[in-house]
Amino acid sequence: MGKKSKKALEKYRKKRDFRKTPEPQGKTSKNGGGPVFVIQKHLAQNLHYDFRLEVGGVLKSWAIPKGPSTDPGEKRLAVPTEDHPLDYAYFEGVIPEGHYGAGTVIVWDRGPYENITEQDGQEVSIEKAIEKGHVSVWLKGQKIKGGYALIRTGSGDDIRWLFIKMKDGEADARRNPVSTEPESVLTGKTIEEVGKEGTAE
Repeated sequence: MGKKSKKALEKYRKKRDFRKTPEPQGKTSKNGGGPVFVIQKHLAQNLHYDFRLEVGGVLKSWAIPKGPSTDPGEKRLAVPTEDHPLDYAYFEGVIPEGHYGAGTVIVWDRGPYENITEQDGQEVSIEKAIEKGHVSVWLKGQKIKGGYALIRTGSGDDIRWLFIKMKDGEADARRNPVSTEPESVLTGKTIEEVGKEGTAE
């Protein structure tokens, strides 16, 4: 793992005691293929969805309280969180009580993605797009597909990000995959099933 990736994960590691949480420590900064995204359903103090993009050897992360939408008319709040290691894209399980993020996690959706951010007809790198606060990606998940934008608004203490479906062939205002497709794409289990397994004696 490169120095840049290690530094990016310092905040993640400081928040966790890996002797007690099953979360990955992050031993690699390569996944062997193109960049991936993952959406994890996380039943912690409040249910939310964590959207993560592979960028520069880590997973850049945002918490989306209401989860992703396939309706371009919906603007979903996305709260930035600390970078996560690449192997977190496969993590499912129960984070013990008393630990950061305590609760149950499943991989709700995942797949490759393409950076489609442009400015003046030129591609903008994903790192630069995040820095500038306007990211456009094409997601190729099992549940979520097509173009999505992450847009930063406000300034100072009022900075917010919005996660918005673009108007394309994959847009569908009638779909509500958060409600109709609750299972993990890795195991087919619901978050309640994984929670019971993880807390069984």
